Amino acid sequence: MLLTPLQVPLRRSHHHLPDLPSKYTALFAWGIRVSDVLVVIVAGVCAYWLHFGQIELSMPYHRAIGRGFLLSLVVFSASPLYRSWRGRGLARECLTMAAVYTTLFVVGAIYIGEMKLAGELSRVWRLEWFLSCLVAGTAVRIVIRRAAAYTRSRGLDVRTAVLVGGSNDAHRIIDALHHNRWAGINVLGRFQVGDTGLRVDGVPYLGDVRALAEYVEHQHIDQVWIALPVSEQQQINDILEALRHSTADIKFVPDLFGLQLLNHSVEQVAGLPVINLRASALNGDAYLLKAIENRIIAAVILVIVSPLMAVLAIGVKLSSPGPILFRQQRHGLDGKLIDVWKFRSMRMHQEPDGHVTQATRFDRRVTPFGRFLRSTSLDELPQFFNVLQGTMAVVGPRPHAVAHNHQYKVVVQDYMQRHRIKPGITGWAQVNGLRGEIDDIDKMKARVQYDLYYMQNWSLLFDLRIIAMTVFKGFFGRNAY
Repeated sequence: MLLTPLQVPLRRSHHHLPDLPSKYTALFAWGIRVSDVLVVIVAGVCAYWLHFGQIELSMPYHRAIGRGFLLSLVVFSASPLYRSWRGRGLARECLTMAAVYTTLFVVGAIYIGEMKLAGELSRVWRLEWFLSCLVAGTAVRIVIRRAAAYTRSRGLDVRTAVLVGGSNDAHRIIDALHHNRWAGINVLGRFQVGDTGLRVDGVPYLGDVRALAEYVEHQHIDQVWIALPVSEQQQINDILEALRHSTADIKFVPDLFGLQLLNHSVEQVAGLPVINLRASALNGDAYLLKAIENRIIAAVILVIVSPLMAVLAIGVKLSSPGPILFRQQRHGLDGKLIDVWKFRSMRMHQEPDGHVTQATRFDRRVTPFGRFLRSTSLDELPQFFNVLQGTMAVVGPRPHAVAHNHQYKVVVQDYMQRHRIKPGITGWAQVNGLRGEIDDIDKMKARVQYDLYYMQNWSLLFDLRIIAMTVFKGFFGRNAY
């Protein structure tokens, strides 16, 4: 018998303690990143002291450690070292760390050889530097792991979970998570599928599976663990369909005996082999890389366009009475509400509660100056402040009005999957002509497909390509009005 899971974030809503888990998770993640870089520097100095008997480095060694520091920023970020290790074994993490440090020093050795610098540096010192990094890096990870385990055992940085099913594997899941508190997963209860009558000791019975989606939504559950046989495919599909508007991670734990095809995606969580069926395209080093990209590009663009924004602000003020900026709530990452800023392009008017009327061609609410702003997308420029704030990205799925999300998530397959990453000022759909009014459900389906393609194929180069396409062809569009 083999166990495994799947992850499907769709929307997470507001937690009772909204920032507590993320703060501790971010603290440990940044602690590891900073410590890895410091290890490279400190280990180099210590190796010099051990080898030469003095702490004051000569200039060639200063330069060598500096190169090691800069190279580590690139090698570490490009490695799988900073994926989530929650629930996974320390040995596997340390082996990954050793492989990354080995790559770092091999690349460094190639550089030294190519630049004819080998005569300046002691080979023994370089070996001692490498070994010191391995020892210190392992020690740091043990300390941070212990700190994380202690924190989670005290009820902090804990993920809430519910179990679906009543198979024998359910007992194993409960026992494993109960005896591995360091994993930080707290099972609140179990939902029954069918009328098996099988009891699972240690967790409360929460009712029939038909009540699952409502419970996950109202209790803001982080993870749903499905313990059903592979033969229950229809039941599994029904559960996924019921949770299509949720950002909870979904972990599937079936009996995979004989299904060799699935073994390649098995990973360990709290000692349980699991399969990730859906997961965010942006996590670990990719998330950090995109965050850095967003801040740098947004800051540079705001500096460049600040004179233009001042002129546009004056134009908006003169076009009609009202504020310069228009604020509207949209769904952001994980479906959380964010405030999105634009230059006001319409005359002040009152919308019925809960209703958002899309702008149409020749819409009388749009001012002449506002029509120019909308047709050129210049009304979107204030959203670069959203990017600096961290609620939006430069590139990503465009955020739609809240009322439109409620409308389309029911009729467009996988619509809410767009909210698994931050919304963007521009996107793959927009540079492919899908802008402006949605007067046909097929247009929204096409947008979603473009957005999902972007999420599945994200890379820094892909982002830069979309930004370049936006500059050269995306500002002006016949569908933007």
